[in-house]
Amino acid sequence: MAAVRLRDVAAAAGVSQATASRVLNGSSRIPGEGVADRVRAAAADLGYIANAQAQALARSSTGLIGLVVHDVADPYFSSIVRGVQNEARAANKLVLLASTERDFEIERQSVSTFISQRADAIILAGSRQSGDLDRALEKEFAAYRDNGGRVVVIGQPLPFGAAVEPENHSASAALAEALYQQGHRRFAVIGGPGNIRTSADRRNGFVEALCAHGVTPEIEVAGDFSRDGGYSAARRLAAALELSPGHGTPPCVFAVTDVMAIGAIAAWRELGLDVPADVCVAGFDDIPTLRDHFPSLTTVALDLVDIGERATQLALDPSPAAMNAHDYAPGTVVLRRSSHLDG
Repeated sequence: MAAVRLRDVAAAAGVSQATASRVLNGSSRIPGEGVADRVRAAAADLGYIANAQAQALARSSTGLIGLVVHDVADPYFSSIVRGVQNEARAANKLVLLASTERDFEIERQSVSTFISQRADAIILAGSRQSGDLDRALEKEFAAYRDNGGRVVVIGQPLPFGAAVEPENHSASAALAEALYQQGHRRFAVIGGPGNIRTSADRRNGFVEALCAHGVTPEIEVAGDFSRDGGYSAARRLAAALELSPGHGTPPCVFAVTDVMAIGAIAAWRELGLDVPADVCVAGFDDIPTLRDHFPSLTTVALDLVDIGERATQLALDPSPAAMNAHDYAPGTVVLRRSSHLDG
């Protein structure tokens, strides 16, 4: 059976094709209620399916939001995705998702695709490379914004859009202070890649707060922002500190993400080390999966769903002030079993 065309609907309703288009494609120029009702009834009777591209042209909006994350399997990003979807659904928008696996070339390709699909807004979730502003991406976003597109970054702000920025530096400093007040004096750090701003901000906030008390981490190691990155770094750290079961005061290790902390605990468990009796650990993010983790993990809690919702609100806010708005997302220190000195 041949597809029903717009002109078929117009003929059945006794109106011009232009009038039928205005009714079915969402134009702000809608004819009288009786005419609109006839057109909709004819479309329903004939089984007409509206053309999405025609609707977008009529409304000057596609109803699409492009969302770029580093790793959708990471609970940090999946929680943000949930927040974006919550707010988009409430606004009758559809979310297009791209996961880049931290490949910045894939990120650029994803952004180009979203722009070519005429997405109303694009949200970039995740840390940028420190000192390496992507000029090609900046140029592409400048043209996109000139044509009415909205850009929001979840992370440190960039010149081409609004931002929702987690307070990584200050929250990590607060975590270090809380651990010091718990009685910890031996510290180590498991960091992420050195060129990633989130990793650097969290590490620096933690270490600087310790330095204010005259304390310096005994060792710092780094790994990928992943469970396996934390696992590998933890084994190297254990060897460097010569950790062994039941030997001395346990050091407190700060892993810059919860996912890395979980990998670290798995590595130490394989080495026969107990958390917190032999080594204490703290993370950052308070990802949802921590509710099922043992021992319970000391961390900095971010409201990741709220961060996704706030980013979407900025992306859909038509006011000029929202174009370059900069919101902060505070972190809250949560002390749990993994950092208790009494084992």
